[in-house]
Amino acid sequence: MTGQIRVGWLAMALAGCVLLAAPAARAQTAPGAPGATATWTEADKDGFGTSATPASKVWHTLDDGRLTEVFYPDLGTPSVRSLELIVSDGRTFAQRDSTAATRTVQLMDPRSLTYRQVDEQPGRFRVEKTYVTDPARQTLMISVHVESLTGRALDVYALYDPSLGNDGMDDSGSTSGDALVGTDSGSPVAGALVAAPAFTRTSNGYSGTSDGWEDLKSDYRMNWTFTSAPNGNVVQTGKTALTGLTGARDLTLALGFGADAATATSTARASLAGGFALARTAYENGWHAYLDGLRGVPASALGSPSTYDVSVMVLAASEDKTHRGGYIASPTMPWVWGTGLENPSGAYHLVWARDLYQIATALIAAGDTAGANRAVDYLFFTQQKPDGSFPQNSLVDGTPHWGNLQLDEVALPIMLAWQLGRNDATLYRDHIKKAADFLVNYPGAPFTPQERWENQSGYSPGTIAAEIAGLICAADIARRNGDAASAKRYEATADDWQAHVQGWTATNNGPYSPRPYYLRLTKDGNPNAGTAYNIGDSGPTVDQRKVVDPSFLELVRLGVKPARNGLIRNTVAVVDQQLASGQPNGRYFWHRFNFDGYGEKKDGSPWDIGFPANPTEIWANNTTIGRNWPLFGGERGEYELLLGDTSSARARLGNMATAANDGDMLPEQAWAPDFPPAGQAGFPLGEGTFSATPLAWSHAQYVRLAWSIDAGRPVEQPSIVAARYVGR
Repeated sequence: MTGQIRVGWLAMALAGCVLLAAPAARAQTAPGAPGATATWTEADKDGFGTSATPASKVWHTLDDGRLTEVFYPDLGTPSVRSLELIVSDGRTFAQRDSTAATRTVQLMDPRSLTYRQVDEQPGRFRVEKTYVTDPARQTLMISVHVESLTGRALDVYALYDPSLGNDGMDDSGSTSGDALVGTDSGSPVAGALVAAPAFTRTSNGYSGTSDGWEDLKSDYRMNWTFTSAPNGNVVQTGKTALTGLTGARDLTLALGFGADAATATSTARASLAGGFALARTAYENGWHAYLDGLRGVPASALGSPSTYDVSVMVLAASEDKTHRGGYIASPTMPWVWGTGLENPSGAYHLVWARDLYQIATALIAAGDTAGANRAVDYLFFTQQKPDGSFPQNSLVDGTPHWGNLQLDEVALPIMLAWQLGRNDATLYRDHIKKAADFLVNYPGAPFTPQERWENQSGYSPGTIAAEIAGLICAADIARRNGDAASAKRYEATADDWQAHVQGWTATNNGPYSPRPYYLRLTKDGNPNAGTAYNIGDSGPTVDQRKVVDPSFLELVRLGVKPARNGLIRNTVAVVDQQLASGQPNGRYFWHRFNFDGYGEKKDGSPWDIGFPANPTEIWANNTTIGRNWPLFGGERGEYELLLGDTSSARARLGNMATAANDGDMLPEQAWAPDFPPAGQAGFPLGEGTFSATPLAWSHAQYVRLAWSIDAGRPVEQPSIVAARYVGR
């Protein structure tokens, strides 16, 4: 019996091989379901784009020579993993263009988010792909140009990996005429890929088992033409009419979306009928009009005008078009976030009140007060909880995602409303007052369940600064609404916290200086105690006096403490000695705090959760290393402006610009010389790691510092707070 089972199994296996080897003469369902486990691509994007119009709810990202995540129908829902080309001579090679020896990205128009990728394999091919979204439709359009470098005809294929509705494991793909269509079993999201000239052959398969690359990589020819691949990790393949020779070098791809396959297909075909040139012109004109409605490039940024304009456009593009005012942190899923830590994916394409505050204050500086006001509306009318607090973060529709509480995120929306003059009675009564009352009444405040780095509770000088500033702004709004009693209560609480923040968070007996310095936080409000806590993210358990953080400068930037205060200046020196990667001038920015582990491993491989804690107090013994954050360059520059040091602030702005990649995308983190593999080939000092890129907060800080330099002061600083505490 055992032998019969083995023979039967062998017969089925051989039958499967025959099925994969022969072209289909009739409708065939692809074998190999459900395919490999679906993942997302790396987070260090080279480009990010969407139409400036709210009608087109499609966003795209680019990385390493290919199209990566495309978001639809909102900015919290990735619905494509990737799209790239396979180029083959049909005899000796087949190669994905994303593996070409040279891959570059070009910003085709410095005043629009129009990008071109150029992938070249010497002696084989050169591919150019230019991307825009159709401003009138739910379509991404790609103009493709292929040149054969062999002098002979090539075969060119589109390899498309949908992940509809934020889940790559429940898609169904099929061929409909010359279109590759896909539907999602878990959401009303469908996609369709069409080409002009049309695909000459198509196939639907499963990733890693029956997809087009599995077909082509062995004999360099397209042998499979499966007409459907239901319910799995679908990858679709279309053979194009291109040869790379004169007369057959150009085509347009249109990737359309809709609630069903028919709508997605008709949408893609309508965009294709209009043509790429028309869509590109409308796309670029939309961005030109947006920028023309704002202030021009500030004088301080004239050395890098495209970095400035791209930063402003990235901020605008980070707004969801259904839930207006909901600006996400980044259109990415870095490290383990992209390999299944959350499914559906989450992390950075969520809305944090803190990041939204940073974005909105930059928009105010740039002249987009309408966008900033939409952010206020979103914060108070969509995201705020009934008790007056705000979630740690939320989906773009305002649904809370992670469940912790950060008190700076309760205070910052109040400050934003004050900066925009949002003093109306209804907003105050139903929202601002609730937030301020929450801060005043929260048990143990200003102690926060989490500070801005999201993995520790305690007395944080950065969080307390935001709480104080928020209450002073709330007091002014209360008084304007005739609520003098609440105003006095908010001011009294803020004054008390301002008087005690040093006693709660500045140590007199720490190991880094004989003079007092601010700590990242204290667990118990006693900064002279050796209370220990675990850093997290593979870091060790350490005495709280050994952990400092640049975030204390919120005390200065928000007007709570004077810039020339001796304690502030000594803490700056300690932070430079501890966190500037051996570069006291901050050329490569700063780490978040001592022993930080939120970053790549020492070989550059991804951060993950669950690594054992470092048993020593030697930072290099962490499994993972938190790298340096360019946004700290902006915060330090704002502090230096308050010292009257404009030249140093200008240098910070320049350092931030050099951290941008070829697409002018600014990263969350950058490589610095104190930990490997920084400085080695592929890990250039001062440039982005594989962290979330673009990070809206980084772009916001760049924009805000540029305008602050021109103004000679931090434009974000609430004047009413500075007037009360530092006489400014």
